[in-house]
Amino acid sequence: MKTAPFALLAASAACCVLLSAQAAAADKAAEPDTVILSDTLHYDDISKTSTFTGNVLLTRGAMTLRAAKLVTHEDAQGNQFGTATAGKGQVVTIRQENPAKFETIIATGQQADYAGQSGDITLTGQATVTRQICGQAFDNVRGARIIYHEKTGTYEAFGGQNSAAAGGRVRSLAQPQSRIDQAIAQCKAGKSPSR
Repeated sequence: MKTAPFALLAASAACCVLLSAQAAAADKAAEPDTVILSDTLHYDDISKTSTFTGNVLLTRGAMTLRAAKLVTHEDAQGNQFGTATAGKGQVVTIRQENPAKFETIIATGQQADYAGQSGDITLTGQATVTRQICGQAFDNVRGARIIYHEKTGTYEAFGGQNSAAAGGRVRSLAQPQSRIDQAIAQCKAGKSPSR
């Protein structure tokens, strides 16, 4: 499936970084700190698993993740895996801000999974990815499940019983680039974008 013009890449990369909070990087000095607040933390050194529960808030640079529970672990090869889950009647929320473009990507779902080996990020249950410019929604994908394939830069969205779109379908809205450019220009000038 063709990559959407509204930077699903940015949202998925944000999810990847968030859910792999324990990931090691070649250049640690360039990495922002990861801060995780939760009501409880259980770490198992043998299985390399961290379980954060209760009002989980993960912050890493300009990115945040909110969930009821976050479980991260590493396999023997050093691949990172993570699962964030929502409480009853809630959603996992991943928010990535890009002030230079006046852009915010917000991804939600009842569960968000990251698989380090494949680079796939999956939002499941009432899944949405929205691109905001200067605080207003411009592009959006809704479905029961949205999968971002990091290695190929592609994504898939699936409808189903638990879709965020009406009728269990997938719904995608992409604004013309000229409208987005106009909103960015208005934001730079200190005005609210007109739609």
